[in-house]
Amino acid sequence: MTDIPIPARLARRPRDHRGFVVPYFVAWLDADSHGVDEPNGTPDFRVVDPARMRECVRHHRCWLCGDKMGARLAFVLGPMCTINNIISEPPSHRECAEYAMRACPFLARPRMRRNAKDMPTKYVEAAGLHADRNPGVMALWMTRSYKMVNAYAGNAGVLFRVGPAEHVEWWREGRHATRDEVLEALTFGYDTLKEIAATERGGIEELDRMFPAALATVPA
Repeated sequence: MTDIPIPARLARRPRDHRGFVVPYFVAWLDADSHGVDEPNGTPDFRVVDPARMRECVRHHRCWLCGDKMGARLAFVLGPMCTINNIISEPPSHRECAEYAMRACPFLARPRMRRNAKDMPTKYVEAAGLHADRNPGVMALWMTRSYKMVNAYAGNAGVLFRVGPAEHVEWWREGRHATRDEVLEALTFGYDTLKEIAATERGGIEELDRMFPAALATVPA
C-alpha cells in the first residue's frame, strides 16, 4: 500500500502507529474504549465516530478526508448495494474513494475478513443488513444526489439511497475488475438479497425489477 499515491486531501489526515492514513470517520478511543477527540487516544478503524457521521451529512463533508464536498459524489458500493442502491456510509470525493479501494486491506484483498476481536463494548453495528462475506469486488458509483432513509430491516439507523449513476467503475484487488468477476459478485449479491426478499410481500418482484439496472453497470 505504500506505493499508492495518497490524494492531497487524505495526505493531510493523521496517521496511525503503522503510518496508515486515518479516515475522517474513524473513532479515536482511550484505553477504556471511550471516544476522545482526535488525535488523542488510538484510532480504531472498525469503529465509526457518530459525531463525524453527523458532520458529513449536515455539512456536506467527505466521509474519508473530512473536507467539503462538491457537486459530484462518490460512493463505494458492494454488489448488494449496487442492486438495491442502499449503503450505510455517506459519500466521498472520487479520489478519496478510489484510494480507499486500492489501499484499504478489506477492500483490496478479497480473502481479508474484518477483525472482530476485542471490539469496544459501546460499538454500534452499521444500520441495515450486511453480508458476512467479503465481496472482493466493489463499485465506485458517481452521482450527484442521495437520500437518507431509515433502515427497515437488520440494525436500526439511517441508510443512504444513492442517486442515479453518472459513471460506475468496478474494482478488485486494487485494479479494475473483469466482466466475469463483476458478474459473479452481482450474482452472489442477488442470491443473498433474494433470501431476504422472499420474506417480504412483493419482495422478489421488486428485486427482479432492480437487478437489470445493476447488470447494466457491468464492464464490457
